[in-house]
Amino acid sequence: MTALPPPSKKKLGLVIDLDTCVGCHACAVSCKEWNAGGFAAPLTDEQPYGKEPSGVWFNRVHSYEVAATDAQPAMTLHFPRSCLHCEQPACVTVCPTGASYKRAEDGIVLVDEDKCIGCKLCSWACPYGAREYSEVEGVMKKCTLCIDRIYNQNLDERERQPACVQACPSRARHFGDLADPDSAVSKLVAERGGVDLMPELGYKPTNKYLPPRPRRAGQDAAAADEPLDTAALPPVLRWLDRMLSR
Repeated sequence: MTALPPPSKKKLGLVIDLDTCVGCHACAVSCKEWNAGGFAAPLTDEQPYGKEPSGVWFNRVHSYEVAATDAQPAMTLHFPRSCLHCEQPACVTVCPTGASYKRAEDGIVLVDEDKCIGCKLCSWACPYGAREYSEVEGVMKKCTLCIDRIYNQNLDERERQPACVQACPSRARHFGDLADPDSAVSKLVAERGGVDLMPELGYKPTNKYLPPRPRRAGQDAAAADEPLDTAALPPVLRWLDRMLSR
């Protein structure tokens, strides 16, 4: 079985804001596009135009309908899912060939496809469903945090971030060093109460999720039906109200 390196001083990962994710799948598509020719290439598809297409996707977005409660109305929650680059990844320790490994320098979990025998033990060990099996190549694949982008000196510094972060139109995805308490991502986690996914398992995911902000409760919505006191508005808004009321 594969051993883990000592805890790294640098922990690169993602912070995903569930409050601003709109479920557009731009992250999934940009990830697919970049990695189809990148470090983990190719990302093969089977019957892409058939009735039952299938293929390898490092990033998947699930949407859920959250029922209304006394404190909050019903809402749609979009949940992006990819590898969490855990500090204690079971997918690594169960690997019989050393194909699945964790980098000591930055904590990124990767797969050496030359060593992978496609036994799928890592996918069974991962409770987050982050491993992808390529039926065409017979090997396991997974999110690489776009290491061929984030360390690419030929790219502008602003572009040295994962493709999913670069493409997100609502800025719901953030990338950085989560071991550095002064980094932008660490501060964001502290301010918004970022959480681990299934922390009870003890895998210590590096990636964090920011919970949705509370929505307006049903009883508060009734207050919006009260007549607007236009006399109390600033002059510009009173003028705008008159124009729109014509």
